[in-house]
Amino acid sequence: MTVVDLECDPHHKQGQGLSWHNLGRVCSICTVPSEYRVAPAVAARLMGGLLIAISVLVFVTTGLVAFLDLHTALLLIPAVLGICASAAGALVLARRGWVVRFTDDGYRVQWVRGVGVATARWKDVEDAGTTTSAGSPVVVLRLRSGGSTTIPVEMLAGDREEFVRDLLGHLRRGQGLRQL
Repeated sequence: MTVVDLECDPHHKQGQGLSWHNLGRVCSICTVPSEYRVAPAVAARLMGGLLIAISVLVFVTTGLVAFLDLHTALLLIPAVLGICASAAGALVLARRGWVVRFTDDGYRVQWVRGVGVATARWKDVEDAGTTTSAGSPVVVLRLRSGGSTTIPVEMLAGDREEFVRDLLGHLRRGQGLRQL
């Protein structure tokens, strides 16, 4: 087995081994983008709001059909719209349901109100810290430009400590720092 067989990139000077955990190539030089998805409780709240809106539409349509003596086939319109809206909501959460994405170059935050700066490069981050905002734990990334990014960790699916470790690892690598 050659170094090329164990490498994600043949230009690396040192060889990397195979990971038996995920049966793929592992490289401590290259990093894989990280995504943190919407917490299940938040996703349920979003879909619940959509279902309430659909039920109000069906209720209003039913009232119109009853009081104006309209054809009952008119009730199919909000039913079909409701099914389509539910499917579209589930599809959006499945495809774009991530809240935070870390890459080698920087990060991006979506679906968060009051996030501040939603996208920045790691080189623009001055420091990172944890605090609370409105009683909820948040991670704050302060930027050299004076702006900041606030990420509520309760909105993320997964372990908070692992999120912070991953964030600090990306921040270190993005700023060109190596672990001692």
